[in-house]
Formats: sequence, C-alpha cells, structure tokens
Amino acid sequence: MRLIGIDPGLQRTGWGVLALQGSRLSHVGHGVIVSDPKLPLAERLRQLYQALGDLLVQWQPVEAAVEETFVNKNPSSTLKLGQARGVLLLAPAMAGIPVAEYSPNLIKKSVVGTGHAQKAQVAMMVATLLPSAGAVNGDAADALAVAICHAHLRRSRQIIASADTGLKMKTTGNDARLKRGVGA
Repeated sequence: MRLIGIDPGLQRTGWGVLALQGSRLSHVGHGVIVSDPKLPLAERLRQLYQALGDLLVQWQPVEAAVEETFVNKNPSSTLKLGQARGVLLLAPAMAGIPVAEYSPNLIKKSVVGTGHAQKAQVAMMVATLLPSAGAVNGDAADALAVAICHAHLRRSRQIIASADTGLKMKTTGNDARLKRGVGA
C-alpha cells in the first residue's frame, strides 16, 4: 500500500511517497513541486493541482496526508497558503483518495518525539527512518515526515474505529434485548 505526504506551499510544495507493508515503511519517492512566481495566482494554483495530479497517477497512492496550515504573521501570505492547501487537498479527493490532515506539532512529535523540533531534526529522523531515501532536506523531508506520521497514526485510527463499531454493535444488541424485555 502506498501513502503520499504533502507539505503545502504556494512556491514550493514537498511530496513524499512511502510503501507500507504491515508496520514496515519503505521510501518510494519524494520531491518538490515548484510554481512560477511570475504567473498570476490562479495559474500557480493550476500548476500545483496539475503537478500533484500527475504524481498521483504516477505513484498510485491509496491514502494522502497533508500538513495543516499554521498562521503566518502576514495575512496575505496565510491566505495564499490556504488557497494552495485547498488545491492540494482537492487533487487527491478528486482522484478518490482519502485525505488526512495533521498539525505541524503532531507530525514533529510522531517523527522526532517532540512537537517543537527544528527542520534539521526532522530531516535527520526522516533519513534515519528511511535510509534508502538518502539525505532529504527542506520541503521533501517535511512531506516524508507527514507520510510517516500518517502511517503511524492510521493504524491507531483503525483500531479506534473498530472499537467504536464494536461498541455500537454491542450497545445496539443490548438496546434490542432491552426493548424485548430480555435481561431486564
């Protein structure tokens, strides 16, 4: 099974693809999508959407994970990042790929062990966890960290969902017995 992690940005969007077999992760590919800053915003957003769509076709991930937006000091930059992020959420959704979102602190905590890790620490841990990826820095390392976080947390989500379903089924069964007067 393949997962894609996305570190959104209007100028530079990192991406990283992992293969997941049981609890074993392996590096498949990574890189950075770069939009042309000379183009109008709408055209740059189209570039992001098209490039990510091409990656989804190439790598065939079955799940995607995207880093949540943090607030910048500059409201205009925050708005543009939000628009880029929206396009990057839309591309996998339009391809029928489920998308999870994670906060930067949760990603860092999942990969490094502390939510306030520096970029260099994240890159070092990505290289440690995925030695076949080689030295990965910047946006691509952050995207691989998003994918690692998702891989670790998706199993927990499945266990919780399964427990919730079992609890609902058990509760529903008890409710039916109570309505029939059984066990009262």
